[in-house]
Amino acid sequence: MIEVVSKAGKVRRWLPLDEQWWAKFDLLRTLVRRDLEARYKGSVLGNLWPLVNQLSQLLIYTYVFSIVLKVKLSLKGIPSDDSITFGLWLFAGLLPWIAFTGGLTRASASVVTQPNLVKKVVFPLILLPLVPVFSTFIESAFGLGALIVLVAISAGKLHTTLVLLPLIWLTQLLLTAGLGYLAAGLTVFLRDIPQTLGVVLNLGFYLTPIVYPAYIIPEQFQNWVFWLNPLAAIAEVYRDLVLVGTVGHWMEWGIASAVSLAIFSLGLWCYRRLRPAFADLL
Repeated sequence: MIEVVSKAGKVRRWLPLDEQWWAKFDLLRTLVRRDLEARYKGSVLGNLWPLVNQLSQLLIYTYVFSIVLKVKLSLKGIPSDDSITFGLWLFAGLLPWIAFTGGLTRASASVVTQPNLVKKVVFPLILLPLVPVFSTFIESAFGLGALIVLVAISAGKLHTTLVLLPLIWLTQLLLTAGLGYLAAGLTVFLRDIPQTLGVVLNLGFYLTPIVYPAYIIPEQFQNWVFWLNPLAAIAEVYRDLVLVGTVGHWMEWGIASAVSLAIFSLGLWCYRRLRPAFADLL
């Protein structure tokens, strides 16, 4: 996992940015690497713990929804009577949700937990919410790798649509970072934000078609779910690219990307407006 962060520094040669941007990029890369190293320092499994946590959730939800509640899939290209297939389908939807909720929750407290950095005039505070967003996203890469391997074993092939995954990653990161900026800035003034997020995300999990297929949502509400909840479209596109090998939700992805870009712009604007007061309140 740490090697992934280190190799990210090699993109410098392909992006024509000035030295000020590269200095911030190098600092962000260092902070993300330290965050990943410190999170599981001293543990036996180390950075494999995120994968263990993701797989444990997969087993629990697969047992509850596929075996106990007997939820069946009726999707083109996916067998409907196989618990293993249901588990892979479920995992493909859980991965972006876990990365999103983990990054957002930790980003909301990223400013209030670093008062020493906030009070340093030279430190670029714009980076603080991005550290947990990127570190949690990198952790989810372990689960994605495991999913791709399991799909290859189950289906006997890999879909070429996997090369399109960076497109949906960009949408996911914009959404998480935008809400992370907004939550981090507001938490300085209202310390109840992280706890409120926990409640909202618990409700949002069941309002997002992750553990159940989107087609069982009443038809008159389906468009609203995809328009107002970018995570619904992100989860469906993950499944399209990894499991099915086709893209059946390009329109939903386009809407989710536009909404995520708007949220990122709003969150960054609010964070910058609130930033001058951080040092006084901390």
